[in-house]
Amino acid sequence: MPQTVKAIRVAAYGGPEAMQLDEIAIGDPGPGEIRIRHHACGLNFIDVYQRTGLYANPLPLALGMEGAGVVEAVGEGVTHLKAGDRAAYASNPPGAYSEARVMPAKCVVKLPDAISFETGAAMMLKGLTVQYLLKKTLPQAGLQAGDFVLFHAAAGGVGLIACQWAKALGLQLIGTAGSDAKCQLALEHGAAFAINYQTEDFVERVKQITGGKGLKVVYDSVGKDTFVRSFDCLQPFGLAANFGNASGKVPPIDLGMLAAKGSIYVSRPTLFTHIATRESTQAMADDLFSVVPSGAVKIRIDQRYALKDAAQAHRDLEARKTTGCSVLLP
Repeated sequence: MPQTVKAIRVAAYGGPEAMQLDEIAIGDPGPGEIRIRHHACGLNFIDVYQRTGLYANPLPLALGMEGAGVVEAVGEGVTHLKAGDRAAYASNPPGAYSEARVMPAKCVVKLPDAISFETGAAMMLKGLTVQYLLKKTLPQAGLQAGDFVLFHAAAGGVGLIACQWAKALGLQLIGTAGSDAKCQLALEHGAAFAINYQTEDFVERVKQITGGKGLKVVYDSVGKDTFVRSFDCLQPFGLAANFGNASGKVPPIDLGMLAAKGSIYVSRPTLFTHIATRESTQAMADDLFSVVPSGAVKIRIDQRYALKDAAQAHRDLEARKTTGCSVLLP
C-alpha cells in the first residue's frame, strides 16, 4: 500500500534555499529492494555537490546518501534482510533525507545491536570511505606501522574516523585543519601531528615532521586549495588520492608534473566503486563494525538537526562550522 512521507528534495540546483520539505508517496519494495523507516540520516559533503549540480542527477532530486533505521518490508530476491531488522547503509541513489524510502537492498547491511541508529547513520559513508582509503587506496610500497600519512580536513567526520583508525593501524597521521581548536580535536582523536593551514605552510611542516623525507601518501577531500600543493609532500613513487572537492574541483593536471615530482601516482577513488557488490559492501562494513564497538574508533556526532532544518545543516557544513559528524532526525 502506498504511504506518504516527508522528504527533503531540490527541484532545481542551487544553494541551501533550494531544499524543500516535500510530501512524497512511496509504495512496496520491488525485486531486490527494501523499504526502510529511518531513525537517523547522515550528512555529507557529497550531498552539497549533488544539491549544487556539481554531481548531476535527474531533478527533482531527493538528497542524502546514508541512513539507519528499521526494515519495514523486503522485495523478491532479498535474502540478507527481513522486516524488523535494524539496518544501515551508504548507497546510491540519493534519498536518505526522508522519513522512509524504498531503495536497492544491495548496499544495506544489518546494524549490530551494539551500534545506535544515530551512530549507524553518521558512520556508514564516512567509515566505509576511511576503510577503502587506509586499506585499499595504498601507495606502491604499501603502508607499514610507523609510516607517515597526510590527511587533509582531519577534524571533519571522515577525518576524525581516519585519525583513530590510522592510529589503530600503527600509522602516524599528520592532519590539517582550519583552526587551532580543530587541530586539537584531531590530536585528541589519534593524529600524531596537526597543522593549522590558516597559520602554517603545511608543505614546510610536513618536511619538518618527516625530516625532509616526505611521506608515502596524501588523502585529500579538500580539492582545489590543497591537492596539487600536496605533491610536494610526497616521497618518490608516493600517492596523492583525491576523494572530495570541499574547496572546489581540482584543476587539470599536467601529467609531466607527476614525473617532475618523483614519478608520483594520482588517484581519484570513490566509495561507490568499492561497494559495487553486496559481498564487497558486507566485507567493508564488517571491518568497520569490528573497530567501532571495540572502541578503537569512536563516532563523534557534534551536530543534530531536525529533518526540516536540513538547509541550515548544509549552511553550517559549507561554512566549515561543523566538527565530527552531523545527523538529521526525521
